[in-house]
Amino acid sequence: MFLENSRYAKVDTVETTTRDGRPVTALKLRPLPATTGSGYLVLDNDRLDLLAHTYHGDATKFWHIADANTALEASELTAETGSIVNLPPA
Repeated sequence: MFLENSRYAKVDTVETTTRDGRPVTALKLRPLPATTGSGYLVLDNDRLDLLAHTYHGDATKFWHIADANTALEASELTAETGSIVNLPPA
Protein backbone atom coordinates (compact mmCIF):
# COMPACT_ATOMS: atom_id res chain seq x y z
CA MET A 1 0.00 0.00 0.00
CA PHE A 2 2.89 2.38 0.84
CA LEU A 3 6.48 2.59 -0.36
CA GLU A 4 8.92 0.65 1.81
CA ASN A 5 10.60 3.85 3.06
CA SER A 6 7.29 5.55 3.88
CA ARG A 7 6.63 6.50 7.48
CA TYR A 8 3.34 4.63 7.14
CA ALA A 9 4.74 1.38 5.71
CA LYS A 10 4.66 -0.49 9.02
CA VAL A 11 1.62 1.19 10.59
CA ASP A 12 -1.22 -1.16 11.40
CA THR A 13 -4.63 -0.67 9.86
CA VAL A 14 -8.12 -1.03 11.26
CA GLU A 15 -11.34 -1.89 9.49
CA THR A 16 -14.29 0.34 10.29
CA THR A 17 -17.61 1.40 8.84
CA THR A 18 -18.73 4.90 7.87
CA ARG A 19 -22.04 6.36 9.05
CA ASP A 20 -23.67 5.29 5.81
CA GLY A 21 -22.47 1.69 6.24
CA ARG A 22 -19.52 1.64 3.82
CA PRO A 23 -16.53 -0.40 5.02
CA VAL A 24 -13.20 1.46 5.03
CA THR A 25 -9.64 0.68 5.99
CA ALA A 26 -7.89 3.32 8.08
CA LEU A 27 -4.41 3.69 9.51
CA LYS A 28 -4.00 3.53 13.26
CA LEU A 29 -2.26 6.45 14.89
CA ARG A 30 1.47 6.20 14.43
CA PRO A 31 3.37 6.68 17.69
CA LEU A 32 6.27 9.05 17.34
CA PRO A 33 9.59 7.53 18.36
CA ALA A 34 11.67 9.16 21.06
CA THR A 35 14.78 10.54 19.41
CA THR A 36 17.96 12.28 20.30
CA GLY A 37 19.98 14.44 18.00
CA SER A 38 21.64 17.76 17.57
CA GLY A 39 20.08 21.18 17.36
CA TYR A 40 20.18 22.97 14.03
CA LEU A 41 19.71 26.72 13.66
CA VAL A 42 17.23 27.37 10.83
CA LEU A 43 18.60 29.68 8.14
CA ASP A 44 16.77 31.61 5.41
CA ASN A 45 15.32 29.33 2.73
CA ASP A 46 15.94 26.10 4.68
CA ARG A 47 13.60 23.22 3.85
CA LEU A 48 13.28 19.85 5.56
CA ASP A 49 13.88 17.93 2.34
CA LEU A 50 17.16 19.79 1.80
CA LEU A 51 18.21 19.19 5.42
CA ALA A 52 17.33 15.50 5.06
CA HIS A 53 19.42 15.29 1.88
CA THR A 54 22.37 16.99 3.57
CA TYR A 55 22.25 15.11 6.89
CA HIS A 56 20.67 11.76 5.89
CA GLY A 57 21.66 11.48 2.24
CA ASP A 58 18.00 11.11 1.23
CA ALA A 59 15.59 14.02 0.79
CA THR A 60 12.58 11.71 1.21
CA LYS A 61 13.58 11.18 4.84
CA PHE A 62 12.41 14.68 5.75
CA TRP A 63 9.73 13.03 7.85
CA HIS A 64 12.41 11.65 10.20
CA ILE A 65 13.21 15.25 11.09
CA ALA A 66 9.52 16.10 11.44
CA ASP A 67 9.04 13.09 13.74
CA ALA A 68 12.04 14.05 15.87
CA ASN A 69 10.37 17.38 16.47
CA THR A 70 6.86 15.88 16.85
CA ALA A 71 5.65 18.19 14.09
CA LEU A 72 2.25 17.63 12.55
CA GLU A 73 2.90 20.28 9.90
CA ALA A 74 6.50 19.68 8.82
CA SER A 75 6.87 22.94 6.91
CA GLU A 76 6.36 24.93 10.12
CA LEU A 77 9.73 23.68 11.43
CA THR A 78 11.67 25.82 8.97
CA ALA A 79 9.17 28.66 8.62
CA GLU A 80 10.96 30.92 11.12
CA THR A 81 14.61 31.81 10.59
CA GLY A 82 16.54 31.45 13.84
CA SER A 83 14.42 28.67 15.31
CA ILE A 84 16.06 25.42 16.39
CA VAL A 85 15.23 22.09 14.76
CA ASN A 86 16.29 18.77 16.25
CA LEU A 87 18.18 16.71 13.66
CA PRO A 88 18.06 13.01 14.56
CA PRO A 89 21.02 10.77 13.79
CA ALA A 90 21.04 9.26 10.30
